[in-house]
Amino acid sequence: MLTEQRAVEVEVGSASRVGGRDHNEDAVLVQPIGSSGQAFALAVADGMGGHEGGEVASGIAIEVLKERFREAVPADIVLELKRAYRAANDKIWTQGSGVPDDRHMGTTLVSAIVNGPYLTIANVGDSRAYLIRANQVLQITQDHSLVAEQVARGEIQESDQRTSSQRNMLTAAVGTTERLDRKLPAIYELNLLPEDRLLLCSDGFYDVIDQQEYAAQLGGGDPGTMSVALTSLAEQRGTTDNVSAVVLVARPSRASSRRAALESTIQESKPQGNPIVVLIIVLVVAVLIAAAAFYLLL
Repeated sequence: MLTEQRAVEVEVGSASRVGGRDHNEDAVLVQPIGSSGQAFALAVADGMGGHEGGEVASGIAIEVLKERFREAVPADIVLELKRAYRAANDKIWTQGSGVPDDRHMGTTLVSAIVNGPYLTIANVGDSRAYLIRANQVLQITQDHSLVAEQVARGEIQESDQRTSSQRNMLTAAVGTTERLDRKLPAIYELNLLPEDRLLLCSDGFYDVIDQQEYAAQLGGGDPGTMSVALTSLAEQRGTTDNVSAVVLVARPSRASSRRAALESTIQESKPQGNPIVVLIIVLVVAVLIAAAAFYLLL
């Protein structure tokens, strides 16, 4: 049976803090696409390569996405995201030419293209996308990291990732190789429902905030306030890394909200008949019908 998917209106906000570092190598993107007010390009990039390289790499990645998703939502969002990631990889690699391999700049990059109720997410690295729905937290993206691969192979428990000495070792990033692997970026597509919350974040949260805490932190308010509250909490708990968050809230559209309120009012105003009275009426009608049929047969 087909069910109606009601329209949603989205609101977005972001915050980025130095956290436990002396400078910020993260970069974020919150950009409307076109003029509809319901399409956005969102992203979090966590740079690597030291004070100069990390900032440059994350900045390049964000700028490339910003330029490619500015005027209108493309007909093929997945294809355009893949092109954007490759363009960012090429530009960062070229910019870092001549730098020693152990200091070569690169960046993680998790992004989301929002088009009304439709959401397309792309990811390389260990920055993440979470969906909070009905107070449940779902990690949408899978990390490109050594510990994530070890968990997938059953070599360590998921709970051991925090304490592993290899937790910061990435297996993929944007700009650290001349060509981005053809399987990357990883793509995820889903529909937004009213009251959903989407969180894009860098890895500075993982050691100090449990995954299930995201639901409580993003429980209400406007997205900008929630982003600031989340990054502030990570700092208070002693994160050793930069912390950046982009938060999207999907709310029912005004038309849907008015219609739902009207439906509720109509439902509440319907007369609630006494079941005994209803039963008596049904029995009386049945007797009358039976009597009429009897006399017709005479």
